[in-house]
Amino acid sequence: MSAILDQRRPTIRLHPSDDVLVALHDLPEGADLGDGVTAAERIPSGHKVATRAVAAGRPVRKYGQIIGAATADIAAGAHVHVHNLGMGAHKQDYGYGADMVPLPPPEAPATFMGFRRPSGRVGTRNYIGILTSVNCSGSVARFIADEAVKRGLLDAFPNVDGIVPIVHGTGCGMAGKGEGYETLFRTLSGYGHNPNFGAILMVGLGCEVMQIGDLIDRKALKDSTRFRYMTIQQTGGTRATIDKGLSIIRELAAEADKAVREEAPAAGLVLGLQCGGSDGYSGITANPALGAASDLLVRHGGISILSETSEIYGAEHLLTRRAVDEPTGRKIVDLIEWWEDYTARNFGEMDNNPSPGNKRGGLTTILEKSLGAVAKGGAAPLSGVYRYAEPIDRPGFVFMDSPGYDPCSVTGQIASGANLVAFTTGRGSVSGYQPTPCIKLATNPDLWRRMEPDMDVDCGAILEGVGIEEKGREIFDLMLRVASGERTKSEAQGFGAVEFVPWQIGAVM
Repeated sequence: MSAILDQRRPTIRLHPSDDVLVALHDLPEGADLGDGVTAAERIPSGHKVATRAVAAGRPVRKYGQIIGAATADIAAGAHVHVHNLGMGAHKQDYGYGADMVPLPPPEAPATFMGFRRPSGRVGTRNYIGILTSVNCSGSVARFIADEAVKRGLLDAFPNVDGIVPIVHGTGCGMAGKGEGYETLFRTLSGYGHNPNFGAILMVGLGCEVMQIGDLIDRKALKDSTRFRYMTIQQTGGTRATIDKGLSIIRELAAEADKAVREEAPAAGLVLGLQCGGSDGYSGITANPALGAASDLLVRHGGISILSETSEIYGAEHLLTRRAVDEPTGRKIVDLIEWWEDYTARNFGEMDNNPSPGNKRGGLTTILEKSLGAVAKGGAAPLSGVYRYAEPIDRPGFVFMDSPGYDPCSVTGQIASGANLVAFTTGRGSVSGYQPTPCIKLATNPDLWRRMEPDMDVDCGAILEGVGIEEKGREIFDLMLRVASGERTKSEAQGFGAVEFVPWQIGAVM
């Protein structure tokens, strides 16, 4: 990776065995690419160019790994992309635990100022949530939140960060048992337990499949000082529910306001690792820099969650080889096999990803995208593998099953306990995830210049000489500041009202 530090070079070679170079800026036809290669055509910034001839059907390597097979003869200096590169057959050596190396302890302890909860977890924010059991109660939840703000209900409670209505499009028209029901149940109960909520009001309609009573009976939400609930039908309709809701919110705000920020060890952080709108630089700059920050957090005893199972496809062996034991590694393989079946029976395919935007940014196959995406997980041992929205019960670097759709994946991570999210982007994703602050990391200098009001960190500086470890330390330090109350760009712009997207599995009936 030392070539990254030499901005005079027009390209970078990521591994000695690679068949491609990556353009560091737009390159004209005839440009000298180094390594004795001349551009045979225009090469866009972030895209791949062949270092040598590759015959049709032969594998193509980047990062020292296979990213697909040539679908046509590729000449040295040619642009390598969707017109001449496809998936091809690939077989991985899972080597369970073969590359597992424990990380050293931190050089010095790190802390942040957070909200300690009775559960022992620590919040980075102190919101009141209005959680809905079903889509049918979503509007009323928003009516309560809007009227509370209009009346200045929180003015007397300075330690409360705000009111967050959590609404969604499901909760009924579904089977009352099975995978889909259990997934939504874990998601709702997980949000109810997230430490970034100082208190929760749950609002249901009353006749839905996802009954509030089931959530209570199954010990998901028990603390009556911080959790209250009601249904619109039992309360007496919309207006009566709004009025009662405002009264309850006032009581919950008084309770939540008792919480104050206290010093807590960095081990109290649970970080969701995300990438979206990726480009050809993601696996070179922002993702490995976030991986370095993730390793720092793990060294301090914290939790770092990698997700998006469909976006580790073809790179899953890099995780199984870091697993703490074979059973943990096999869980990753089981997930991959489930996804292969899931996409096949729904007439999809795993290479449906990358998206059109990813391809414009230089990514060609899901194998290539996955190899860059896994870099967000750093080098820490893989200590656990979890279902979507399942509570994380051990420290370290873990994996949570989820789709590659960012809002849905982050929703699962927050339900699993994430109190902080770090999100890399090369094309420019704009989003936020209340109640959890989201740090945006730009992969390239052009994106940083165009969308700086949406971006928190310029990881494109790595292309201009900043080291990955140095940038990782910068990200980690920002994580501590944000966890202590510093607002992110997405928070400042008010994002988070529509990004609660539970994973819907199963028939809609």
